[in-house]
Amino acid sequence: MLDADLLAAAAEATGFMPADEGAALAQAALAAPDGPILEVGSYLGKSTLYLAAAARVRGGKVVTVDHHRGSEEHQPGWEYHDPHLVDPAVGLIDTLPGFRRTIAAAGAEDVVVAVVARAEDVARLWATPLALLFLDGSHTDESAQRDLAGWAPHLTVGGVLAIHDVFADPADGGQAPYRIYRQALDSGTYTELTGQGSLRLLRRDR
Repeated sequence: MLDADLLAAAAEATGFMPADEGAALAQAALAAPDGPILEVGSYLGKSTLYLAAAARVRGGKVVTVDHHRGSEEHQPGWEYHDPHLVDPAVGLIDTLPGFRRTIAAAGAEDVVVAVVARAEDVARLWATPLALLFLDGSHTDESAQRDLAGWAPHLTVGGVLAIHDVFADPADGGQAPYRIYRQALDSGTYTELTGQGSLRLLRRDR
């Protein structure tokens, strides 16, 4: 059973993860094999709390990797830009303070390990097999491809690859997550599990 307090905190947190997709992500993490859970792209920590609701019950950790300077869509002039997230000292997006507040307010600091860096840099240094890998970083093709190429090899056999914002129809959303989802599925390495909404879940078979 998932941690009810963290589920409730996740549902109330600021972010772009619908509650039904977040619950599905948490259940997938709970059912994953032994090992750490890793999230690429944390924003303000909403999806992190869904993963933490599983990690606490599992007795494990959630590692989040994000440079916290915002994705392309968070920059000035783009659809999801929030001027309140700009650090006036440097003139750049900084989501780390909001992320830390979210995790602290939910009482999840004991299960969340935040790595502030570019995902591709950390992937080159990573060595521990992952139980669940959640890709929800920048949605450009270049970045999404880097995330898949850099992190999928670290997923243990039987582990779960979760990809967010997967839309088959371009009218519903950007296509980069859909393309890496298709690439992973078409590789023959994964079997698709039951997802929810724009969340796709794949089990690594080999």
